[in-house]
Amino acid sequence: MPARIRLFIPLAAFIGLFTLLLRGLSLDPQELPSALVDKPLPKFELLSLLDAEPVTERSLLGVPMLLNVWATWCISCRVEHPYLQQLSDQGIKIVGVNYKDEDRAAKKWLKDFGNPYRSNIVDKRGTLGLDLGVYGAPETYFVDADGIIRYRHVGVIDDRLWTNRLKAVYESLSKSATEA
Repeated sequence: MPARIRLFIPLAAFIGLFTLLLRGLSLDPQELPSALVDKPLPKFELLSLLDAEPVTERSLLGVPMLLNVWATWCISCRVEHPYLQQLSDQGIKIVGVNYKDEDRAAKKWLKDFGNPYRSNIVDKRGTLGLDLGVYGAPETYFVDADGIIRYRHVGVIDDRLWTNRLKAVYESLSKSATEA
């Protein structure tokens, strides 16, 4: 191999690695895989934030819901919160999972910004989050009336995303529940 060609081998390797890195960084975080899609909610028994009553996965069954992982330390959750309130006002059942947070801060948040959640689960240690495969907050799981996770969204839910993608997912869960 001529000496000049050997000089380009490190450059070609660098370009190849750079291209792989760039492709990896451009992955859509909302498309992160979840091993729990089409599987039941993990079994749990945790306390409700507002009344300290036990909440289990069985107590959430009956109608489709959004299971929203949130925290007061999450900047994106603050952005998403008003839109969740709008969805809740339209009758969509949203259950909160207050993830690795302080109860006092979470209660103040709900008092100050409104409470879109029909129930709010305290996950102070992150055990439910771990069982769900949570990467961070916010994350939202679309769960059917039987407690089967049908879809997972990572990141903020806003009007554009709801209208263009997520509303159809929720409506299919609702339609299936009424047909059952």
